[in-house]
Amino acid sequence: MTDLKGGHGATIGAQLRRLSERIDRDVSRVYKHLGITFEQRWFGVLNQIVENGPMTVGHLAAALRVTHVSVSQSLRSLEAAGYVRALPDPLDARRRRQSLTGEGEALVARLTPLWLAMNSEAEALNREADDVAARLNRLDEALDRNTLYNRLIAVVEVMDKNQA
Repeated sequence: MTDLKGGHGATIGAQLRRLSERIDRDVSRVYKHLGITFEQRWFGVLNQIVENGPMTVGHLAAALRVTHVSVSQSLRSLEAAGYVRALPDPLDARRRRQSLTGEGEALVARLTPLWLAMNSEAEALNREADDVAARLNRLDEALDRNTLYNRLIAVVEVMDKNQA
């Protein structure tokens, strides 16, 4: 039986999930400490709308490099919280563009100093971790060139040929 404990490949996804959950948990604790109800998954959507103005689900998903489903889920909870609303697209009435409400604008204004502090601390952590962000970008680019799915299917096909 192969010992997987020593290999890095099988743990990359688990490590990334664990670190992401750890960061999200700490940031959520800060929001709670400040008495602010905020879900970390909202940040990307809000940030894109602030930077680009009203956006469609498709444009948000493309900008964030996540699925439409993920963006739609975040938008539903943001809408339920009263921070965003869907408006008809002036160029195409069939499409809806997501926009901040007055309450959403107030929330962004209140959280902007905290987000700037988070960004500063993230940069410090990145320096402390010897530029892990650059390494993660390279990992992302490697997966853009050839997905893990395609890499594994190629291995499985060779295994299948060897067993035949």
